[in-house]
Amino acid sequence: MSVDGKVATLGDRVDVTSSTKIRLDGRIIAIKPVEEAVCRVLAYYKPEGELCTRRDPDGRPTVFDRLPRLNNARWVAVGRLDTNTSGLLLFTTDGELADRLMHPSCEIEREYAVRVFGEVDEDKQRQLTRGVQLEDGPAAFRSLTFQGG
Repeated sequence: MSVDGKVATLGDRVDVTSSTKIRLDGRIIAIKPVEEAVCRVLAYYKPEGELCTRRDPDGRPTVFDRLPRLNNARWVAVGRLDTNTSGLLLFTTDGELADRLMHPSCEIEREYAVRVFGEVDEDKQRQLTRGVQLEDGPAAFRSLTFQGG
């Protein structure tokens, strides 16, 4: 085995470029330089009726059905919305970025605009700001602002 005409020895490292020639048993081995992964981020407005899952056994439409197809990467959803909810979702090809945006330890504040059918009395407001315990930690609204309508 040789690299650019020099006999290779155990433990040699090779920085592959477009001009690197590696021979094995006299034949040149085709090696492509490693492509740098491009982090993509996409904002998607989810309509009501789409599920925030990759596949639905019942064949209902999912947010992933409408996203651009990727080669050698996959979309990761940053959060999720209920089926009967519409709103903006972020998707990325960078799993670490998605985790940092979602994980409670990073304490990224989110803002929601919601329409409530019915009354939201003071007791309900206290429940929303007190919060609930989820699998990955507590979830609560820091503040509530009524816009009317």
